[in-house]
Amino acid sequence: MRERRRKLSLAGRVAAWSALAVVLAAAVAAVAGALGLPPWAAALAGVLPALPLAAWGVGRLLAPLQRAIRGVSDGIRSFHDRDFSVRLTSSRDDELGDLVRLYNRVGEVLQEERQAIRQRELLLATALERSPVAILLLNSLERVLYANLEARQLLLGGGRLEGLSFAEIRDGCPEAMQEVLASGAPDGLFTVTHGEAVETYHLSRRSFQLNYRRHTLILLRRLTGELGRQEAEIWKKVIRIISHELNNSLAPVSSLVHSAQMIAADPRHAHRAEEVFAGIRERLDHLQRFIEGYARFARLPQPRKEEVAWGPFLEKVPEFPVRLAVPLPSAPGWFDPAQMQQVLVNLLKNAVEAGNGAAEVGLRIEASRDGGAVLQVSDRGRGMDEETLRQALLPFYTTKPGGSGLGLPLCREIVEAHGGKLSLQSRPGEGTVVTCWLPGR
Repeated sequence: MRERRRKLSLAGRVAAWSALAVVLAAAVAAVAGALGLPPWAAALAGVLPALPLAAWGVGRLLAPLQRAIRGVSDGIRSFHDRDFSVRLTSSRDDELGDLVRLYNRVGEVLQEERQAIRQRELLLATALERSPVAILLLNSLERVLYANLEARQLLLGGGRLEGLSFAEIRDGCPEAMQEVLASGAPDGLFTVTHGEAVETYHLSRRSFQLNYRRHTLILLRRLTGELGRQEAEIWKKVIRIISHELNNSLAPVSSLVHSAQMIAADPRHAHRAEEVFAGIRERLDHLQRFIEGYARFARLPQPRKEEVAWGPFLEKVPEFPVRLAVPLPSAPGWFDPAQMQQVLVNLLKNAVEAGNGAAEVGLRIEASRDGGAVLQVSDRGRGMDEETLRQALLPFYTTKPGGSGLGLPLCREIVEAHGGKLSLQSRPGEGTVVTCWLPGR
């Protein structure tokens, strides 16, 4: 194996050439002195040929340094322009060779990392573009920087969204979606109609710093299929609960009927008949109350709409610690007053309970642009996390001890039976807002 040639540094080469020039100057001066020239003339005779030789030698030694510096400078400019493909050639075995090899290695590492980043970006872009979740990225000026295919189809029918103002996009959405998008809440739930299909969406909004600038990421996830599966599971659970409750009531009734038969066969135990019949009545009353609670949700009648003035309507609602956010509309509403009173009572009751009875509950009633009305109940309670918000409108889902889980689903059923929509917006730790849209006459 051939040994590597020993490296001589650039400084060593300059020093060697300078020493050679000094030796040459001394030799010439010595010869001139031997020829009888005065000392100053001999010294001058030695210096005159040595200086050009030294300058020429140092210039030749420094030329590669200048070329290396220019090459590295050009390469660094290419790095600044995101071009990592520039390479330098050098066969030198000194500091300049080390510098060129180090530059080439840095370029290779940067180019490999850039290719890896491009591959990851391509993979991420493909995943985002094909995601079933509508994704919007907004800059600090609320303009769209990125929108995937689902967002373009949902918000603009497939058109390009990049560069548009988010306010323009929002104003072209259905009113239920507008309200949630404009609220600024980090999470929301709303329902919109696409043709004959009714779709439920979950909104997630998060802000973050990117390159020292504030950006907002908005996700709109279609929950219709997921809610359908969850509702099927809930109904299976309800059937199991009803079956269990029926068995728990029918078994004692069957035993009591057997006891009544024995009493009828033996008149000596006739004094126990009243006790047996009281037990049967008690179990049947319990069973009736249980079934009635569940049946009330299933047999909601069609609303009987009529013109309703808002002042008298609110006077019939039980007292709650409510503050009116805006004056009542002068135009009357068009709805079933009994059913909407039930909706308002449920929402106000939930708002009070959300703050343990001490939260400030707000009520806002306004006329909508289409001649209908918007009812909004807000609280300053604990709010809902994302998981609770997604399931809040499912029948029989509850986080309250002893709750039936029918309050919000019943409100949604009533509002949708009127042809309206109900949406939820919540900020954990800040409260929840429930909005009902009712169509005009």
